[in-house]
Amino acid sequence: MQITDAQHGNGRILPTSLSNAAPQLRPLVSVVTPFYNTAAYLSGCIESVLKQTYTEFEYILADNCSTDGSAQVADNYARQDSRIRLIRYSDFVAQLPNYNRALREISESSKYCKIVQADDCIFRECLEMMVQAFEQNESTGLVVAYRLEGNAVNNSGYPYQKLVQTIPGKECGRWYFLNEGYPQIFGSPTTVMYRSSIVRKSRVFFDESLLCSDLKKCVEIISEWDLGFVHQVLSFSRPDNNGLSVTRTRRPPFYPFAGDYYIVEQLYAAKFLEPTEVVPVIKRSKQIYYRVLAKAALRFRGLSFWRYHLDNLKAINRNLDWTYLALQICITFLWTLSNFGVLLRNLLTPNRKERGR
Repeated sequence: MQITDAQHGNGRILPTSLSNAAPQLRPLVSVVTPFYNTAAYLSGCIESVLKQTYTEFEYILADNCSTDGSAQVADNYARQDSRIRLIRYSDFVAQLPNYNRALREISESSKYCKIVQADDCIFRECLEMMVQAFEQNESTGLVVAYRLEGNAVNNSGYPYQKLVQTIPGKECGRWYFLNEGYPQIFGSPTTVMYRSSIVRKSRVFFDESLLCSDLKKCVEIISEWDLGFVHQVLSFSRPDNNGLSVTRTRRPPFYPFAGDYYIVEQLYAAKFLEPTEVVPVIKRSKQIYYRVLAKAALRFRGLSFWRYHLDNLKAINRNLDWTYLALQICITFLWTLSNFGVLLRNLLTPNRKERGR
């Protein structure tokens, strides 16, 4: 039985199987890949989308003025598959504005939206299982799954109950902020799927003033919606290209992640926690963040490092606490001296076997 292209509401009509079963409405998914000079990886990314077991999707490829042949790669695929729409912008913009304008291209009839970053890929059942998680509950605004980052499985911190589960957003947020290990359950944009109505609601989906905007957006969504969690590895990310953080992790290192958690906790912890819980959580994240900054100070990081962190704090109307930073520099310096003394003692003192001779 043939799948029809007729649009109907938030999806397309297609049969539930290849038998003569009655047709069933399946939701349309908007898959979006913004790209710039990723010719080395783009074919693999596109192939991973086209090989999905879930076929009811549109695929938007958004070229940010590539000069390495990426546009030609995308054009070749667009000529072969009518679900692909290639958009070639005439003006180059930064990464976040490029993501935002690509997301503005999604269809009004799509129900869910999935970013697949151009140097990542998704496994065959990714769309199928994420849609299944969404369809369990209309209150779900975001779906997350495990991801393979290099050779390591990440985002696997949330307690397992069943393969596909719905978690109340407030419950997930409490667990996230109270967990001292800062669990990375949200991963990168390739790891998650959004409800399209949330994407369409704002012309600027990702906050362009913050480089941790993908994390911020996930926490913002679960403050109002529930979370769908799929306990399955559904995507692959390259360890040297971590989501919207890629420009921050190249040398010289900016150590962005402690700052990301600090900023998100400043903005959202009070939405999930009781007033008596907020203060110790903020205090803990500030201490972790400022110890990272203290270590950077002792390594004489340059002006670009400090400008990055000052600008990030300014974006949420916060200033750097120089007095507290000075305290953490002293503590870190003394700790370093103390540990150097232990190391030196171990090097100079014979071990027990030698003393027994």
